[in-house]
Amino acid sequence: MENTGLIPVFNHQDISIAKEILDASYKAGVRVFEFTNRDEKALAVFTELYKYASKYDDLILGIGTIFTKTQAKQFLDAGADFIVSPALITEIADFCNEKKILWIPGCATITEVYTAHQLGAQLIKAFPGNVLGPDFIKAVKTVLPQVKIMPTGGVEPTLENLKLWFNSGVSCVGMGSQLFNKGDIKSKNFLKLTEDIKEALQHVQKVKNI
Repeated sequence: MENTGLIPVFNHQDISIAKEILDASYKAGVRVFEFTNRDEKALAVFTELYKYASKYDDLILGIGTIFTKTQAKQFLDAGADFIVSPALITEIADFCNEKKILWIPGCATITEVYTAHQLGAQLIKAFPGNVLGPDFIKAVKTVLPQVKIMPTGGVEPTLENLKLWFNSGVSCVGMGSQLFNKGDIKSKNFLKLTEDIKEALQHVQKVKNI
C-alpha cells in the first residue's frame, strides 16, 4: 500500500466489468485493490473476482464497506486479503486480530484514531476524506505521528490534490469514483482507464519523492 501509494476502491454488479477493471488497474501498476460490499451481489462477485485475481501472484485483493463480524467472516472465507470498514467497529477489530488479518477501520476523530491504534490497527482510513480534508491528517500526525493513515473520499487523481494529501502525512490514498470514469466504464474503454490509473500512480510517486 505504501509502495504504490494508491488503492483503487471499486464495486460493480457485473463480474465481467469487475474483471476488466481489475485487469486495467493491474496493467497500470496497481498491486493492492479494494472491492466494496455495496450491494446484494457483492459477495458472489467478489468470490469469483478473487479466484480470477489468482493469476496475479503479487496482487493483494481486499474487501471494503464491512460493518459486521458476519460480513468479515463471509468475505474472509471468500479469500479477502484485508478488511476495510467505514467505521471503527470493535467486533471486526477483535475478529480480524484473532484471524491475524489486516483490518483498516474508518475514523473521523482523534479519539477514534487513538482507539483504533490501541486496538492494533496498522493502517487507519480517514473517512469521509472530503469532509475531513488534509488538515485533519496534519492534526492527527502532530499528536500521533506513528499512525499510518489512508484517506478515502475526496481524493482526486491530480498532481495538485495528491500533493496536498501526501504533504499532510498520509501513507497512501484510497480512490474510487474519481479514478474510474463512469463514461469509460459504460463504453468499455478499459485502455483509457488503464492510462488514467497509470497517470494517477505516476503523480503519487512524483509527490512522494518531492
